[in-house]
Amino acid sequence: MNSLIAIGAGIAVFCALGAGIGIGIATGKASEAIARQPEAAGKINSTLILGCALAEATAIYGFVIALMIIVMLK
Repeated sequence: MNSLIAIGAGIAVFCALGAGIGIGIATGKASEAIARQPEAAGKINSTLILGCALAEATAIYGFVIALMIIVMLK
């Protein structure tokens, strides 16, 4: 049973990989957009920060679920 708990927690934390990839792609695209239109940098940065915060929240939710799986099922 302990191995199943570890596997479940590992899968729950695995969603952080998707969040990291998403933030990396968004940052790269924002850099390209700022390079093409420097006058829109403020609007692009604010949108980028909001998107990164939402993506990071997804990773945090996965971490919390992993902790809940470990604590509740032991």
